[in-house]
Amino acid sequence: MLFDALDLGATFVFAISGATQGVRKRLDLFGVLVVAWAAGVAGGIARDLLIGAVPPAAIAHWRYFAITIAAGLVGFFASAQIARLKTPVQLFDAAGLCLFAVTGTEKALAYGLNPFVAAVLGMMTCIGGGVARDLLTLEIPTVLRAELYAVAALAGAGSMALGFTLGLPHIPVMVFGAGLCLFLRLMSLYRGWRLPSSKYFKETD
Repeated sequence: MLFDALDLGATFVFAISGATQGVRKRLDLFGVLVVAWAAGVAGGIARDLLIGAVPPAAIAHWRYFAITIAAGLVGFFASAQIARLKTPVQLFDAAGLCLFAVTGTEKALAYGLNPFVAAVLGMMTCIGGGVARDLLTLEIPTVLRAELYAVAALAGAGSMALGFTLGLPHIPVMVFGAGLCLFLRLMSLYRGWRLPSSKYFKETD
């Protein structure tokens, strides 16, 4: 039940990030709901397909559809209140990122994958929704920018997989993994932590 609650919670906040971005792009209600659904479930669908959990939970269980639509409606009708937050899309995205780092890795481990692959799939679960959201709204995906995004997700997922390997208590490992991911992402947003990037590029014919 804890896994389901965290997974649905991650789906909800990611869907709100998608809805918020859809509102900012002046999409109609249907468009906002489509972006909300894609942002909420894309990462989980990719994970489930890769580990052989078919049909994916986001398609097999009505709860995922219902919660993404609910999040889309909240994002659409409460857009004025959400807009008062500083960088609302990124904030909701960060919340979903840290939760999916835990649930994505845990599900991969439960299906017998080795810890390294489980961590990579946990990261993929995190970034899939953001990529879908950004592509649908004609934005460069955040994961391709010089921000701590995929790295934050991998750090959280990796600590989760390492804790599993070492046989550490489950709940503290989950809290630490989610907290590490959230910390790195927020530091990137508000303290400017970035990955190195090339500052000079000379174009040639």
